[in-house]
Amino acid sequence: MADLGEENKVQGVFGGVEFGNVGESNVDNVFENAGTIRNQDLPVKRGFWSKFKTFWLQEIDWNKEIKVELTPYQQKVEDEVNDFLHQQITWDKVHDFLFQEVKFGKGNK
Repeated sequence: MADLGEENKVQGVFGGVEFGNVGESNVDNVFENAGTIRNQDLPVKRGFWSKFKTFWLQEIDWNKEIKVELTPYQQKVEDEVNDFLHQQITWDKVHDFLFQEVKFGKGNK
């Protein structure tokens, strides 16, 4: 093995890497773990898909109550939508809508 500052040239190996007197099982272990990071405390920047997957696959308690608070304007709009959706539809209203007078052209208002 070469000491710090010394160059140890090995023939037939790219970059001149030498493992010295290492047994066969240790050499396999060195190559197997060559690209792994041992420190698990490194900071990680989480991407969009990682965040999306975490949100999408989270555990949900279906028995938990969900409370929604609306602003006064949102409550007004919600009331108007509910009134429109739950209005009484009669045949007279449908008839009046289908057979209303329609005017075309610029002069007719």
